[in-house]
Amino acid sequence: MNRYWLFLALAILSPGQVTGPDIRIYKTVGTTRLTAHIFRPQSNGATARPAIVLFHGGGWVAGSPEWVYDAAKRYVVYGAVAVAAEYRLSDQKTITPLDAMEDARDIMLWLRRNAAELGIQPDHIAAHGVSAGGQLAASLSTPASMPNALVLISPAVAVTHDGWFQKILLGRASSADLSPNEHVTGAFPPAAIFLGDSDILTPSKATIRFCDLVNERGGHCEIHVYPGVGHLFTRKLDNQEDNFDPDPKFVLDAREKGDQFLAARGFLKIDK
Repeated sequence: MNRYWLFLALAILSPGQVTGPDIRIYKTVGTTRLTAHIFRPQSNGATARPAIVLFHGGGWVAGSPEWVYDAAKRYVVYGAVAVAAEYRLSDQKTITPLDAMEDARDIMLWLRRNAAELGIQPDHIAAHGVSAGGQLAASLSTPASMPNALVLISPAVAVTHDGWFQKILLGRASSADLSPNEHVTGAFPPAAIFLGDSDILTPSKATIRFCDLVNERGGHCEIHVYPGVGHLFTRKLDNQEDNFDPDPKFVLDAREKGDQFLAARGFLKIDK
């Protein structure tokens, strides 16, 4: 526990190292303005930096960019520009995950189109996705919108047989059409995945198979499965939808391994 809290204090709460959020509108749909919450290093300088865009979880119906602020700030401490993304949430009436997927694509396009003004490297943008946000990140498949690397936490990458996902699609698509594991190609970006072996919302067996498919088809995917915990590393296995009790040692291990994965690919600068 002491090491866990020390890590948080140094990597998230270090004063004077992070500026933001600088909230920008990246897209307008009717009267809805969707925002990018941008965090930068205090001494940004004139050199363009790698960027990481973060997609929060919430079952496609809940959540906000604030949910991933801590991870964004940690990435900034390590030298990246971090962008917490807002996307449309399914309302079970008119808005579906199709809209969220469109928003995820459009914020990636916006970041690359405005890279010079934002001070980021357009060919060095990673995506961080949590749960439903993992589905959004892993579904970015066109050359213009595809991230250059992925860090996925308990990601919904296998939703073909997910009844909830199919329900909130409102008949506008089949869940298989939007399930990342059904559309793996050799062009898939390098990925690091972290999840619990007792996860019932994004089951580990299907997620492991997804990672295997990436590797079989010429990509790079590494997966870290933590024993005895469920969705988002919760120790409460009887309720994995809210009131999470994440195991701190697994949270720390996933953060460290995810950060090292990004550092090895030039997105973060971490002193050894």
